[in-house]
Amino acid sequence: MSDAVFFPGAGSFGGEFRPLTQALGPSSLLVRYPGRQGRDFGVPAPSFDAVVRACAEQIVRHAVVRPLLFGHSYGAYVACATAARLRECGVEAAALVAAGAAAPGRREVPEQAVSSPAEAVAYLEEVDPGLLAGAPSDEWREIVAETTVQDLRLLGGFDPAGVSALPCGVLAARGADDPLTTDDSIAGWQDVTTGPFASRTFPGGHSDLLRSPDCASWLQEAARTAGN
Repeated sequence: MSDAVFFPGAGSFGGEFRPLTQALGPSSLLVRYPGRQGRDFGVPAPSFDAVVRACAEQIVRHAVVRPLLFGHSYGAYVACATAARLRECGVEAAALVAAGAAAPGRREVPEQAVSSPAEAVAYLEEVDPGLLAGAPSDEWREIVAETTVQDLRLLGGFDPAGVSALPCGVLAARGADDPLTTDDSIAGWQDVTTGPFASRTFPGGHSDLLRSPDCASWLQEAARTAGN
């Protein structure tokens, strides 16, 4: 079974992946974007490429061999670009899983989400109503909003044309009620690979699949298949 590496969405710190990391086991790795938390992560990245470089360095430092890269929403684009960067470092991804994200050529960075933290909150509540509902404090909501603005502004610097087609298999997934994706828009992920492609739609909204036992089982099978 391939070790899984998880890439959070815009404004996220990765807690939403807990059900999946528990299913995949203790060897799972959650990448930390620059500026999120912890020593050496206190300064936000100046560019999307800097985020990708930091993620690739973490994977190489942890000596993850043939990782399965799982990215949700914004994280799917970071994971895709990281897979290409890893190849330059001599590390081949076993598979890329893009969840809750339209194919790179069809991504959109909404102006509302990058104009201000207040507008970012409105955007998040529209896209993923439960995301901020459990926020422990108003301060935490502000942190998430500010981080979302930062992430999505950086996403504007992602050039899909600059990423070579990946030889690893690609899987795309979405929630049936996700306002950011359609079955057609995730099907476009097949254009980023020269390997096999498959897609699946789960019940629920933008992030519900991350808590779905069916998604966990699906990901476990993907990790087993990729590791063979």
